This record gives sequence, C-alpha cells and structure tokens, in this order.
Amino acid sequence: MSESLEMEKTTAVDAEYGGSEIQVLEGLEAVRKRPGMYIGSTSASGLHHLVYEIVDNSIDEALAGYCTDITVTINPGNTITVTDNGRGIPVDIQPQTGRPALEVVFTVLHAGGKFGGGGYKVSGGLHGVGASVVNAMSEWLTVQVHRDGKIYQMAFSRGHITEEMHVVGQTDHTGTTVTFKPDPEMFDTLEYEYETLHTRMREQAFLNAGLRISIRDDRPGLPQSDTMCYEGGIREFVTYINRNKTALHEDVIYIAGAKDDATAEVAMQYNDGYNETLVSFANDIHTPGGGMHETGFKTALTRVLNAYGLKYGMLKDSDEKVSGEDCREGITAVISVKLTEAQFEGQTKDKLGNAYIRTLVDQLVSDQLMVYLEEHPAIARTILDKALTANRAREAARKARESIRRKTALGGAAMPDKLRDCNENNPELTEIYIVEGDSAGGSATQGRDSRFQAILPLWGKMLNVEKARADKVYGNDKLQPVITALGAGIGDEFDLNRLRYHKVIIMADADVDGSHIRTLLLTFFFRFMRPLIEEGYVYSAVPPLYKLTRGRQQRVAFSDEERDRVSAEMRGDNPDAKVDISRFKGLGEMNPHELWETTMDPTTRTLRRITMDDALRADAIFTVLMGEKVEPRKEWIEKNAQYAVNLDY
Repeated sequence: MSESLEMEKTTAVDAEYGGSEIQVLEGLEAVRKRPGMYIGSTSASGLHHLVYEIVDNSIDEALAGYCTDITVTINPGNTITVTDNGRGIPVDIQPQTGRPALEVVFTVLHAGGKFGGGGYKVSGGLHGVGASVVNAMSEWLTVQVHRDGKIYQMAFSRGHITEEMHVVGQTDHTGTTVTFKPDPEMFDTLEYEYETLHTRMREQAFLNAGLRISIRDDRPGLPQSDTMCYEGGIREFVTYINRNKTALHEDVIYIAGAKDDATAEVAMQYNDGYNETLVSFANDIHTPGGGMHETGFKTALTRVLNAYGLKYGMLKDSDEKVSGEDCREGITAVISVKLTEAQFEGQTKDKLGNAYIRTLVDQLVSDQLMVYLEEHPAIARTILDKALTANRAREAARKARESIRRKTALGGAAMPDKLRDCNENNPELTEIYIVEGDSAGGSATQGRDSRFQAILPLWGKMLNVEKARADKVYGNDKLQPVITALGAGIGDEFDLNRLRYHKVIIMADADVDGSHIRTLLLTFFFRFMRPLIEEGYVYSAVPPLYKLTRGRQQRVAFSDEERDRVSAEMRGDNPDAKVDISRFKGLGEMNPHELWETTMDPTTRTLRRITMDDALRADAIFTVLMGEKVEPRKEWIEKNAQYAVNLDY
C-alpha cells in the first residue's frame, strides 16, 4: 500500500486550478452528426461510454490527488448522476473565450485542463472531449459545482445552454455533480445495464488504490448498490481475476517504480491453466490493443526467466530457451502506467504509443522480478517448470500445426471429408454452417444454396479447450476439420486475411446438448481464434422451436410467445378451430425444405451475431463454465437457473 500511495503523490500538482488552465482548441460541431467518432457507436456500448467519460473526469481529479470519493447513480428513467469530491470544475472566466470555464468545458470540443500540463499532469481524458460530447448527446444535462463556498449550477440541452451559470446556494465542501439524460434521438437503446457499469467502476477502483467508488441503481424493481475500495490496488485486481482459477503461488508478485513524470506498476500471478490474461492500462484507460507498456513487460519477463534458468541450471545452455509464449502460459498480469502527454491511437484509446514507457516497464520488471525470483526460489522453480512444460507442448503443437499447414496448402484436396463446400470463392460472399450431427448436416446440405453456403457437420462432443494445451487442440479429430475448413490457422498464427468464409454460423439444436456444443465451439473460438469474434464473423443460427399446422397451412414459431400468437392468428375468426402444435426435437428432424425456409434462407432466417464487448468478463465466464473448478460453476448455475427456459423436452 505504501508504494502505491507514494506513486499517487508523484502525480499530484499545484492546487492552482482555475479558468486559465482551461485551453480551447476548437468548437463543438460534428459530435451529433458523427457520434461514432467520439463514443464508438450509438448502441448500448456508446450509451455506457457517456458515463465513463464523466467518471474519467472525476478520476483525473483523483489522479491529481484531490478526489477520494466518486458515486454513480442510475436514476429512474435511466438518467445518470455522477458526483465527486474533487476541487470542482473552475467557474472563473476562461481567458481565450471570456466565458466561465464551466461553460467552456461543457460546450467546446477539445477544451479541458489536460493540455500543456497545467491543470493535470496525468489524465485519461487525453483529448478533452468528454464533458462536451456527453452534453452534445444528452437530451438535457445539469451540472452543479461546489467551490469557494458556493454552489454553482448550469443546464444544457443537446449542447446548448438552457440555464446560464448562477449561484444556487452555499456549501462547506468541494466537488462536481453531473446529471444527464441520453438523447433518444441519438441512441438505439436508453436502458442502462447495472452490471456493465459495475464492472467498469470496479476496474477503476482496483486501478486507484484507496479511491472509493460507489454505484447505485435507483430504478423501480430490485434496487442494488456496491461500494468498492481496494487498498491493495492492482494486486487485488489480479487476485480477483484469478478467483475461479487455481493459483500456483499464493503471493501476487508486485513491481512498481517511477522515472520523471511517469510511473508504472505491475502485478502478476500464475495459475495452473493454459491461457494468458494480460490486462493493461494507461492513465486508468484500458488499452485492449496493448502498446509499449505491454511490449516492455513481455520482453523483460522472457529475458528474466531465461536468465534465471541459465543461472541456476534449469536450462542447460543458451540454446535451450523458453519463448515469450511459454513464459506467459497461465499468467494473470495487470500493467498500469501513468504518464504525461499519453499518446493513444484514436479517441477509443486502444493502444499506447509512448516509446519511453516500454523502457521504463522493461527496466522495472528486469530489475525487480529477478530480485524477487532469487528471494523466492520455490516460486521461481514453479514458474520456470511451467514454462518448460509449455515449451515441450509448443514443440508438439508446432508439429501438429505443420501437418495442418501442409494439408491446407494443397487447397481443396486437403479439406475435411465431411465438408460440403460452396462454389463461390470470394470469402466476403460465403458462409459456413457448422452443424451438429450427420442427419442435420444431410438436411442442411440438401436444403442450402450451394452457390455461397458451405456445410460442415460435427459429430459427438468436441474437446473442451479450457482444459487442454494447444498441442491437444491441433491434433483433435473434432476440431481439426474446423481449423482446416476455415483456413486461417489458430493461436498466434491466426490470420483473418486467410479466412475462407466471412460468416461462421453455429447451427445446433435448441436443447441442452445443442447449447453445450455451442459453448464448446465458442470457447474454442475465444481462446484460439479470438479475432473471429472480435471482428463479428461468428453467428448462431436460431432454429424454430414449434411447427403449427391447420389443414394445409403450416407455420413455425421461435418462442412460446410467438407460438401462442401464431396459433391465434391461424384460428382466425374460429376460436375452436384445431391447430396441431408439435415441437421440433432437433435439426435432423426437419426436412431440407423446412431447414432452408426457417434457418438458412438469408431473406427469412434469424442469426445472432456473437459479440465480445468485454474480453475480461468473457474470459471469466468461460473459466467458470468450462474450467476445472466445480464450485464456481455450481454457484453460477444456482444464481442463473431462474432465467433458464425450454432447456429440453
């Protein structure tokens, strides 16, 4: 704890934070015309992003050493209130505009205390667009500032001022409260998900040791609230991520240090699994694309483990090395850096580009990890043993991969026997149905449009890759046909440019077995072909549940509600008319014509695109559902059993 507190002090700046620190770069124009440029999308993710932008401003105050408490409230009607106890947004006149700084922050794009190092030395809100973008995309927004003993208030609508800044009362504390209602003209949905916001707030609490973040849902129904404060910071983050995994060593290894205005901290712990969980942040902004801080960590980790192995005889000579991939098998690591003038790639802040951060992280890990391993030889041996085992498995996987590559290189002749390929060669126009069972595969093959639809039947239960190393995956007779048919490789060698179909559709029965097969396939895609999901190439077909017949008239229904509605429609003016209702037991029971009309015809079918908004949460769910530990899975089933419908008939 003491180390993280010292780090926070290095980011604190002079308490002089006034209107002159707010710099204006350009006006607020294109936000409402091109919202995707600023918040990613107008879907649910963009809706939640509005909250993150306001919270990030409060966290900037915490980074500067002036804020200890942040509260996020979902109000009735899906409005949001964010309150902090920072210094309060400046209310004096901003020199460039001659207007109050509070007004400038909420009405001018690229205006904020984040440029030039005056207001904030360290800031996640790199571009200074947060408050003004939220304002522009809100039906209304009200801000109250507690500062200098007074409460200042200002109100806006869709970016325009509806209430000039004025004093509404006296106060004995400082801070900012922002309440806003997202604009229904801008968003596809206005419904906030408590768990989505809770996950993000928990992440921020982990990253800022000692900062208390509370979230509350006051909407009618089931009220819920959580308060998070982690004195252990990212060490507790690693423990949380590993909560459903078996750790190989009890200690979370912690490394921290600073140089000039930059600080870095790393927490890491190995588990007995085979997957790498590396989560990185720059100025509290998640960097899923990685960047220089991740590169520095990976390089140093590999170098230190090889140096330790040579020094203590676990590696025979310098030719016997463990690779970076070997060193990271089963690792859970959180990397958090804080720096001035952070260079992110785009407003989405996906990847960090500051080269000197790589040097800082590399140096810290090189020095401190070697000392830790030498002081804890048992842990060092455990980690290196795992890396060496991974190395041997990787060699076996390489041979299996070479075998697949040689077959794939031969083209169509190397395709799986059961694959019924399509005639079109342009991947952008083709789709492959991965079908459960030979009988369903036969119906799908007869019913498909062979110009652009390929069929790959699977038989039996496939390998659970959550419990297997890569070498077992490459050689598995159930998964190898999928790897070969898609043609893009797997793991580090996966290449979307070689993908043979741009729609990969999982078509399984609407029962427990079908759900299991879907989950096994999705686990495989998530672990070994993640870009498939990230780029939106994976879909789940939605077969009908019921067939309704009255005389020669036949219709299908995809849910109980639709069954009842269609049944009523078919009876028409005769409520006593008999409508035969039968439930499809499986895809194989449907004739080719039915399968085409209900599940495969692009003009009538329903497909669900599989998305991955939060990789960390997805990782945790796959670990719970498919991992070694039974207890977390039991708890998950008990908690979610109430939502299960139509499990099996």
